[in-house]
Amino acid sequence: MARYTGPTTKIARKFGEPIYGPDKFFEKRNYPPGQHGLAKKRKKSSEYGTQLKEKQKVKYTYGLLERQFSNLYEKARKMKGRTTGENLIVLLESRLDNLVYRMGIAPSRAAARQLVTHCHIVLNGEVCNIPSTIIKPGEVVGVRERSKSLEVIQNSVPEVSKYSWIEWNAAELSGKYLNQPERTEIPETINEQLIVELYSK
Repeated sequence: MARYTGPTTKIARKFGEPIYGPDKFFEKRNYPPGQHGLAKKRKKSSEYGTQLKEKQKVKYTYGLLERQFSNLYEKARKMKGRTTGENLIVLLESRLDNLVYRMGIAPSRAAARQLVTHCHIVLNGEVCNIPSTIIKPGEVVGVRERSKSLEVIQNSVPEVSKYSWIEWNAAELSGKYLNQPERTEIPETINEQLIVELYSK
């Protein structure tokens, strides 16, 4: 399945923010990529263009393809309790690969996805190699016993969780998904309302 594997700084510069995390190269050139750079006069983006750009930013941030994103949006639209935009962000945060990243088991979402697909991650004690699995509150995500000595994991794991919705056990290299986070707790700078407006057209 096709997935973006090119330079992450180029994408970060396209959206004007380090969507893949701290990036020293982005800090040096935090303007759009291209031959003319800052000198190029860019037309003001249309309403549709702004909405599309926001959707593309979220897709790159969480590593989703178009069909996956559309399916997730449809699922969010049918959920109750929150607005569609908030439901979408909560579903994205509840994906297995994202939770592996949030727990600190992997340094990036791309690395987390690779750990999952290579069978290094267990869900409730059973190996799960599907990154898009939606984790429910109360479920436990951890590192497979024989994978605990991997350098990429040892170099990443924290002592305590940075997020209130995750209970981290450093000794077991596992974390419990306590509850779905509130929108205000999620650090990503996303205007989900623009995405809702785009799909509502």
